[in-house]
Amino acid sequence: MMSLVETTINMKLNFKSINQPFSNKINIEGSTYLYFGGTAYLGIPQNQDFINLHIEGIKKFGLNNGTSRTNNIQLGIYDEAEKVAAERYGAEAALITSSGYLAAQLTVKSLSALGKVIYAPATHPALWLSDQPANQQTFKAWKEQTVNLINASVEKTWILISNSMNNLFPEIYDFNFLTEIHPEKEIILIVDDSHGIGVNNNGMGAFVNLPVKANIEKVVVASTAKALGIDAGLVLGADAVIAKLKNSNIFIGASPPPAASLFAFIHAEKIYHNAWTRLQENIKLLGANLNKTWAFEAGFPAFLAQDKTLAQRLLKENILISSFPYPKPESEPINRIVLSSWHEKEDVNRLIKALNF
Repeated sequence: MMSLVETTINMKLNFKSINQPFSNKINIEGSTYLYFGGTAYLGIPQNQDFINLHIEGIKKFGLNNGTSRTNNIQLGIYDEAEKVAAERYGAEAALITSSGYLAAQLTVKSLSALGKVIYAPATHPALWLSDQPANQQTFKAWKEQTVNLINASVEKTWILISNSMNNLFPEIYDFNFLTEIHPEKEIILIVDDSHGIGVNNNGMGAFVNLPVKANIEKVVVASTAKALGIDAGLVLGADAVIAKLKNSNIFIGASPPPAASLFAFIHAEKIYHNAWTRLQENIKLLGANLNKTWAFEAGFPAFLAQDKTLAQRLLKENILISSFPYPKPESEPINRIVLSSWHEKEDVNRLIKALNF
């Protein structure tokens, strides 16, 4: 039960109508709060060098481009950005869409007809073909069951759909279990790396860590609106897969993201690297000052607390963290601290001090 002080704080403050950009600090009704939430892991929305690149891109290409990628008159920057993305994240080819949701739906709908579909636990709704897949297992239990099921089945081709990680209850998934599947089986692995790309594996994301085997076709989809800071979607895969996706009705009928965003993306490799380095410094600093009750993955900036009262306790110290009921509105809240490259060392030290009160 909340104390009178905590109830009074909640009655006075409205965190649902913030009218300023998110950053390491948020000003609400005359008070300044440290903010440790969201998904802007590299702090790109407040990175002035990136903003300057984006403005330069707007001057070059305007605000948007509402024509299909199959139009007979094209901006060359889309092909250029796809080549850069493929090289940067270790794939043969890439496809860029206007959103992560579109990238996921385009991929799942185009490839699911090629074989029998299996969903991993807690897959993101953007990956669903229709209703939520019924799967309440742990990832460990699922992968063991999946290997046994495929190896014992007469079905030849299987489409496995999964997140690359669970960012709420931090766990980065290992897909090497797929090498245990019989080589005569054909596996198309679709992995959503929206929370990992730009952060995990030295910023390269999941694609280069997925198993390389003749019978495994790996495809990664991602929203670039999180760590990479641009409103677009990305698909990484082999040349043949990307060519097939680009021939789909969904891709043909959709408008691309603003060219200005992709201009910034292309020219921001150093910015991303510097932001990633700073993020890792913040992660190491906080991680070294937490006890064993916390759950987190090395190198990833989300830290899950077991203390159900943490959000309210930190609020009294003018510190805001991610706190919401999950999986249902009536569920207990999950409390997470999410670090970003926009946090200063002094911000993290202030948080550590508050945690140790």
